[in-house]
Amino acid sequence: MTSTTMMKVIMASRFTMSRDMPPDVAAQVPADVPTEVPSQTPSLAPAPKGRERLTRARRWVVKIGSSLLTSSGRGLDRGAIERWAQELVALRRLGHDLVLVSSGAVAEGVSRLGLAQRPERIHELQAAAAVGQMGLIQAWEAAFASHGLHTALVLLTHDDLSDRRRYLNARSTLRTLLDHGVIPVINENDTVATDEIRFGDNDTLGALVANLLEVDVLVLLTDQFGLRERDPRLDPAAPRVSVALASDPALDAMAGRGSAAGALGRGGMYTKVRAARLAARSGACTLIANGREAGVIGRLVAGSDEGTLLLPETERLAARKRWIAGHLQTRGTVFVDAGAVTALREKGRSLLAVGVIEVVGDFERGEVVSCRDEDGLEVARGLVNYAADETARIRGRASGEIMALLGYAGEPELIHRDNLVLV
Repeated sequence: MTSTTMMKVIMASRFTMSRDMPPDVAAQVPADVPTEVPSQTPSLAPAPKGRERLTRARRWVVKIGSSLLTSSGRGLDRGAIERWAQELVALRRLGHDLVLVSSGAVAEGVSRLGLAQRPERIHELQAAAAVGQMGLIQAWEAAFASHGLHTALVLLTHDDLSDRRRYLNARSTLRTLLDHGVIPVINENDTVATDEIRFGDNDTLGALVANLLEVDVLVLLTDQFGLRERDPRLDPAAPRVSVALASDPALDAMAGRGSAAGALGRGGMYTKVRAARLAARSGACTLIANGREAGVIGRLVAGSDEGTLLLPETERLAARKRWIAGHLQTRGTVFVDAGAVTALREKGRSLLAVGVIEVVGDFERGEVVSCRDEDGLEVARGLVNYAADETARIRGRASGEIMALLGYAGEPELIHRDNLVLV
């Protein structure tokens, strides 16, 4: 455990959208869907070809369910974890960023405590999660360490992402871990999050992490071959859905509610479709694939037609920038010099503090501000990396001076180009 970085982010039970946060990180879930599969299969809307985008994807979130990590409920299957680590290491060595969302803590705790089945009482579930989390992270750390990689345990509950400061701090920490080549292993903080342990699922958590880090692909590994056009329990020959838009309402009846959820897991196919829609809000695509097939990660990266690929309606940057451009009420203004205007308009650069000549308004980190030239004409708007008082202290200064001026080294850009839209 000494090489495992542990970050514990304490959160409450429900994620809601705040005025400071783009909708692509809001964790409000879709409305209830039908609980029965209709006799006639709904028609899927035509979906664009999307498998080729997987070969270009850089940042991946991979969620592995309890059924793939445990020995039929008898604790963790360490051989399986070692095999998964080998596949994930291969993904990393292809140059991809990787975040792992791992189930299995409660199942491991149930085994360690000698319980016959998953308990129903909340305090017993919390105790099982606390005990099992130790075994889960030890298993992942040992598996990745054999390949020369470190892991970091990150425990989250949804309310972290509704608090703007904690949301930004969690994002910065995870990005820093990735920059250092560390593999974050994320799980819900079941020990303290009462509502999550009753109603939550790691499919939704994976989607929230996809929003948080603006990833390209969310992979939900299960014991199914993907989404079927009809309930496979009723029709084993039902065709697999290869590619569809995550927003397509026909998916609701195909997924049903509570399908394929096991005794140790909490998510079924319905939760995976719901998670895909959540991930699509930030432009991420979602793959639902069979984790019992050896080498599945490598084949998916290569664009293999297996599992179900659910696509967003807009690309990642397009979705984010459209939100920024449509943000009618900005929280402040930074006036920039002619050199900064040229860098923004003609070169597509980020806005650096050195180009700022005046700061107006009382804004916080992560809020939308307007960028205006010396004549007061708006040039751009974007999500600022520093609060108003900090921006005033670093304006006109080089990025290398930020540490000395503020006492900490934040982002080198005042507004990163990915978070900036010309107007």
